[in-house]
Amino acid sequence: MKLCQVSILSSFFLHIGVVNAFSPLGVTSSIPSVVTLSTTASPSRTAAATKTTTKLFQFAADAITVAGAVHSLSGQIVVVKYGGNAMTSPELAKGFCEDIAALQKLGVKVVVVHGGGPQIKSMLEKVGVESRFEGGMRVSSPEVVDVAEMVLCGAVNKQISSGICSAGGTAIGISGRDANVLQCTKLINDDVDLGNVGKVEEVNTKLLQDLLDLGITPVVSPIGTGMDDERDVAYNCNADVAAGRIAGELKASRVLFLTDIAGVLDKEMKLLKELSVEDVEGLIEDETITGGMIPKVTYAMDAIKLGVGFAFITDGRVPHAVINEMLGGGESGAGSGEGGTIITN
Repeated sequence: MKLCQVSILSSFFLHIGVVNAFSPLGVTSSIPSVVTLSTTASPSRTAAATKTTTKLFQFAADAITVAGAVHSLSGQIVVVKYGGNAMTSPELAKGFCEDIAALQKLGVKVVVVHGGGPQIKSMLEKVGVESRFEGGMRVSSPEVVDVAEMVLCGAVNKQISSGICSAGGTAIGISGRDANVLQCTKLINDDVDLGNVGKVEEVNTKLLQDLLDLGITPVVSPIGTGMDDERDVAYNCNADVAAGRIAGELKASRVLFLTDIAGVLDKEMKLLKELSVEDVEGLIEDETITGGMIPKVTYAMDAIKLGVGFAFITDGRVPHAVINEMLGGGESGAGSGEGGTIITN
């Protein structure tokens, strides 16, 4: 493990209350490496010493797990789709920004793609613009897209990028229209005219990569631009689709979709912690996976097929869900095993 990574981990352990747990410079720890239990000690002192030893073993195990995760992720690209309850709860939103800033400090290159459906709905009602859904997708008239662009590229985008900066990271908010990051054609869905809903055809990865190489997290709002003669047309894109496509084009190590559910559940409503693409296809076929979970796992599978290492469907209602999943799996990168479902090839 690199010296700078050890230093960062030292700061992390200091933050959680362990002083001089280890030092890259060989400074002696203030925590005893061996706890000697005297045969003449009182039961209360023996119990306290045993408790201390247990805490030390747990600390060591956690440190090894985090160090392994940092080693496997440092310098790698991770794309996070941010939305749902994690975005509307002030406490969860603060924790999310802290997680992104912490991953940056650990040498991970992070791209955030965000949604904002509730905020769009609220603004549409406020300005009196009508909207409707067809097949679970919002029909996006030019007026609806105008409002969506105003909300997503304005207040929502800047709140996220500002929050990451306030947490000690570095982030810049951009739209999918900026530098043609998300280039789209009109999405045709079962012959239903959804208006200006975009299908992402190409991603300008150069801009994103340049920002990442500068140590900056791009925070991308999913408003794309048209192609060829439609370059001035704005398209409303599904944030999950945009995140998966960006992850695939960047050949990201991980893509993480924050949701308002525990993950993929079996027919007994128990969490399925890890699935292959083949497993997911079988679960859709036997109707274990139904309804709104189908598009979520489909976006995750699409990312895997584009070359992403792991796709996480993560419960965003859990505080610090991002860092728990990114670091909880240690060197394997397979997540904590408790925060949702991981999909692999």
